[in-house]
Amino acid sequence: MFLAMRELWFARTRFLLMGAVVALISILMVILSGLSSGLVVDGVSALQRTPVQAFAFAEGTKADSAFSRSVVTEDQADTWRARPDVARAELFGNTIVNAKTESGVPVDLTLFGIRPDSFLEPSVSEGAPLGGDTDVVLSDSARATGVELGDTIVVDRLGTRLDVVGFTSDKRTFGHVDVAYLPLSTWQEIHAGVRLGEQVPPSAYTEASVVAIEGVDGALPDLTAGDAAAGTTAKILEESFDSSPGYSAEMMTMSMITAFLYAISALVVGAFFTIWTVQRSREIAVLRAMGASTGFLLRDALLQAVIVLVGSVVVGVLVGLGLGSGLEGSGMPFVLESGPVARGAVLLVVLGLLGAALAVVRIVRVDPLAALGENR
Repeated sequence: MFLAMRELWFARTRFLLMGAVVALISILMVILSGLSSGLVVDGVSALQRTPVQAFAFAEGTKADSAFSRSVVTEDQADTWRARPDVARAELFGNTIVNAKTESGVPVDLTLFGIRPDSFLEPSVSEGAPLGGDTDVVLSDSARATGVELGDTIVVDRLGTRLDVVGFTSDKRTFGHVDVAYLPLSTWQEIHAGVRLGEQVPPSAYTEASVVAIEGVDGALPDLTAGDAAAGTTAKILEESFDSSPGYSAEMMTMSMITAFLYAISALVVGAFFTIWTVQRSREIAVLRAMGASTGFLLRDALLQAVIVLVGSVVVGVLVGLGLGSGLEGSGMPFVLESGPVARGAVLLVVLGLLGAALAVVRIVRVDPLAALGENR
């Protein structure tokens, strides 16, 4: 400990420069963590807040944008309801539309078709829950687009008029678009492409995008058996996130960027301590000639790495949190969550220590005879 602290003080400029690099990497880690969490919230927050264990899609539906491709029927929903391990099962509609208010304000919405008073209906913080056929409850974040309580929204091309009767208590988006909850029968008419005043085909009222499934006592039902009986392909809630438009591509991109960041961190730390070990090889040889054990020298070198890494990561994370707090609410999909930031900080320290450990192994190969001038 004494030797490690003396060297840190003696070569403080080098260690401060190294710490600054690690701190900058930590800041970038915090920003990437906030962007990843923000993309998740902006992409599937409405699904995250839906009280279901699974969604049953039409059999054979492709995973990407499956909600818009899938079509299930009331008979399939009845089959799921009849299962003993399913508490409730409801048809659930999902469609992204372009619309505008009567005053001409453009609004992009993801329509969630649900049966009023079902377990899928969200709580309302302002206004009233769904009542009439043309009622809609919007995500709280839709206020930012200029929509207000009592406004009428007109769906493009169809002319369907929807009355805003309430707002949810939190942000609910799907595919980076604000969600609007409306009665399932109205969603079925919009999904069927029925224009205002046209005749609605009876088959339209028997179809929806998926079956929303809630297990008994919150337990996951036997999805394999249910699929075999209903002719569907069920996914647990978390797996259904991949069915949001662009979700998988966004998450893979952010994961790859983050992985490269961690790899770069380990390489930078490893390179620094490799150079540092080479530069003080003669001092290490003197210590070994005086009787210092290899284990003592290795622990001393790793202690330096721990001090530099932990101190730099803590500083970087604090600065990153300060910068990130200014990005929240700026319109950018950015959300700071303690869990991902803490895991990222621990990974930076662990991978940095791994890089340092591989570098200081050179200490084992230092010949104590070098201290006596044998190599001259």
